[in-house]
Amino acid sequence: MLVLGIETTCDETAAAVVQRLPDGSGRILSNIVRSQTEEHARFGGVVPEIAARAHVDLLDGIVGRAMQDATVGFAELSAVAAAAGPGLIGGVIVGLTTAKAIAMVHDTPLIAVNHLEAHALTPRLTCALAFPYCLFLASGGHTQIVAVVGVGEYVRLGTTVDDAMGEAFDKVAKMLSLPYPGGPEVERVAASGDPQRFSFPRPMLGRPDANFSLSGLKTAVRNEATRMMPLEPQDVSDLCASFQAAVLESTADRLSVGLRLFHERFGPPRALVAAGGVAANHAIRGALQEVAAKAQTTLIIPPPALCTDNGAMIAWAGAERMALGLTDTMDAPPRARWLLDANAKAPTGFAKTRAGF
Repeated sequence: MLVLGIETTCDETAAAVVQRLPDGSGRILSNIVRSQTEEHARFGGVVPEIAARAHVDLLDGIVGRAMQDATVGFAELSAVAAAAGPGLIGGVIVGLTTAKAIAMVHDTPLIAVNHLEAHALTPRLTCALAFPYCLFLASGGHTQIVAVVGVGEYVRLGTTVDDAMGEAFDKVAKMLSLPYPGGPEVERVAASGDPQRFSFPRPMLGRPDANFSLSGLKTAVRNEATRMMPLEPQDVSDLCASFQAAVLESTADRLSVGLRLFHERFGPPRALVAAGGVAANHAIRGALQEVAAKAQTTLIIPPPALCTDNGAMIAWAGAERMALGLTDTMDAPPRARWLLDANAKAPTGFAKTRAGF
């Protein structure tokens, strides 16, 4: 089975061809990603209109290159998959419309993929992982703990009540005048800082639910930085290190609760899986390893290139769905919001509306 995957939900324009073998394993034949970091850097964040226009300009060429690198023709495809949400609606429309056009011209099945499901299923592309397993999804737009029970079967165990984790990292970087994208910069600067200099709050610590909250922590960093102005380079390093330490302790606590809830409902998880851009943070990876060890389970993190947004994860999710006969019609809609767990409700204290929550 050969599937073309298209990803345009935010600021990466991506396409890939993935092969699903009869034994259920997968092979990435091509995976082309064009980041728009330079286009958005001067604004300190993603501008939806700029992102959508860039997708229009770039996508045809990227799809062509993905097909060329995979050395396959459109007639050989078993399906065309596109991220149909959640995400910035302009970009989602570009990718889904392109996939529909390819599917119509070549009479190929269309699969409208939930971007979050693609993250959830990625570890099954990189290793032979059986269901059920526990997913920690942390990115600029999402922070969730999810029980992955099967393809199309997801139970959200915890989510953020305000800021996503990647969003908090980016905003702290911006308030400290660090370059965009902010998450990697906070991690880099924190490496030379003192994590004990500032006593920042550990949000939600000890609560019986598995939800996250990062808005108050972000505000605490801003208040401390404002009090100390002007900041010296070492002050910035110490603020970043102290912020990151608070995130690590809070995340470890929240995940421990999430794994306990998973065990109560579904039995021992086959693994703890981390996905999303925040999973590339080495300090967070270390904290996740400790949590997994205490829970007596295995930590699985896909390669960094597959943690962030890419076409291979969309193609693989399409292949997983195609194997079960799950395809979509040409009226499949683009979605700015699309819950992975259709039965999930906003947690108590939910203060913001973000795509996919």
